[in-house]
Amino acid sequence: MRLFVTPAAAPLRGELSPPGDKSISHRALIFSGLAEGQSRIEGLLESGDTNATRRAMEQLGARFERAGDALLATGIGSDGLQAPDGVLDMGNSGTAMRLLAGVLAGQPFTSVLSGDASLNSRPMGRIIRPLEQMGARIEAETGGRAPLRIQGSDALHGIDYESPVASAQVKSCVLLAGLFARGRSSVSEPRLSRDHTERMLPHFGVTLESGPALDGGQALRGAPVTVPADPSSAAFLAAAALLVPGSDVLLHGVGLNPTRDAFFRVVRAMGGRLDILDRRESGGEPVGDLRVRHSPDLVGVDVPGEWIPAMIDEVPILLALAARAHGVTRIREAEELRVKESDRIAVMARGLSAMGVDLTEYPDGIDVTGGDSSHAVVASSHDHRCAMSFAVLGLVSEGGVTIEGAEYIDTSYPGFRADLAGLGAELRTEGS
Repeated sequence: MRLFVTPAAAPLRGELSPPGDKSISHRALIFSGLAEGQSRIEGLLESGDTNATRRAMEQLGARFERAGDALLATGIGSDGLQAPDGVLDMGNSGTAMRLLAGVLAGQPFTSVLSGDASLNSRPMGRIIRPLEQMGARIEAETGGRAPLRIQGSDALHGIDYESPVASAQVKSCVLLAGLFARGRSSVSEPRLSRDHTERMLPHFGVTLESGPALDGGQALRGAPVTVPADPSSAAFLAAAALLVPGSDVLLHGVGLNPTRDAFFRVVRAMGGRLDILDRRESGGEPVGDLRVRHSPDLVGVDVPGEWIPAMIDEVPILLALAARAHGVTRIREAEELRVKESDRIAVMARGLSAMGVDLTEYPDGIDVTGGDSSHAVVASSHDHRCAMSFAVLGLVSEGGVTIEGAEYIDTSYPGFRADLAGLGAELRTEGS
């Protein structure tokens, strides 16, 4: 699918609630499916990625049904998982594959996790290593890539794992395997990664110690979950409002978890007019409303390396902002971007260069010099966040932008085009 974005002819105005948080939605589906009893999930993101998680949990025995705007989950209990009939297809979702690998490692049956070409090209060694240390047997393709054949074990043993990378997926994978292991499991990491698992497990009745660490054998109990709006999705709407002259947009109920909010901190450091209103808590997560207005005097910044884990998914849209800011924006210590849905540093560098943006690429980051941008045909490279970032930049680029592979946007934000159009942007598609 090609997406054609026309330069904005008028300010973006209005208010809306961005879609539910993808990371929290994955966890809500998995934890409620593992719990004893029923859970009510409100605000769940329904996208290609989260639908893959729901289908996998259903194959393992959990049941889900609609109840108005909510989803009712009937869990199977920690001892009730059944061997799946066929391969568990994770689509494009690395979160689904890595978290479910932890669950399946502790089951007394064999299962296979696979995905699309993009997902099956991503490295899985970072979860295979700790799971094998715990006693699971995992067969992978060359380079530790999926499909993963997991010969689970009901005799896993806990480990104290020192993760070489700050990764919420690795941390969550080990903790979930630890629920089915004998003894205590803990994870340490070089920097704090997003902590949704640590916040949600106690909500389902699991005792979690700092570290984080937990004892195996604990049962999850059904619980109500309210999913806040995804800050990663809100970032695209906020960036559009910052760039398009005269814009004034209000975004409701956005998650402000301190392990996820660094993009908003960087925007304010750049001089962006972004105000956080009505701070509150929802479902154990801090949330607030964002008022974002056109900011013609954005300046380039040096992004602190310690902020990168808290904005790893927002770096592509930050690069779109940097392309229109005054001066140079410098990003380092972001090598994790090279093993996401795509090599996001390379994909963004190619697309921005095609649009006339001056930049320098590094192994762990990029420098972007702000200025004008112009029409180009750019490839999403199967990456939803890169596609949406190019779309936002197209709103203020001479001639707009044409994006190939725009269908991947639906993996995280199916309503992206409709929401931008509702604020006043003009987008059209061709092909399927």
